[in-house]
Amino acid sequence: MPTHTTGDISYADWKENPAGPQEPLPRLAHASVTNAFTGGIEAAGTTCEYTIVYTTGKTGTFTGMELLAGRLDGRAGSFVLEERGAFEADGSVRCSFEVVPGSGTGELAGLRGTGTFTYRPGETPFPYSFDYDLD
Repeated sequence: MPTHTTGDISYADWKENPAGPQEPLPRLAHASVTNAFTGGIEAAGTTCEYTIVYTTGKTGTFTGMELLAGRLDGRAGSFVLEERGAFEADGSVRCSFEVVPGSGTGELAGLRGTGTFTYRPGETPFPYSFDYDLD
């Protein structure tokens, strides 16, 4: 049975650059992001890289990889999350993520898991939910 944990995410930095032609839509962008996780996952200063597809000026989808180094429910190590999500015209973001197989290190070797987060405009920090197993 998976272990369930929750907490909050705060983003510390967002740098977005165009990738390819910006007109017509759809258009691509790349974002380098730094987040901080608290709660069940304790990871300050994560490294995250997103590829973004804008289908309108304010809506689209994204995929990304995020490296977290710190602790998961007290166990030290690092792991990578593969993330997929969408953003709406109102600024809300929904994302699901999964631990990249084999990416767990230290006490997190053998980590498997999935989770979600939803960001709503003005909500800082915003909550995440994560279910995981350790070998």
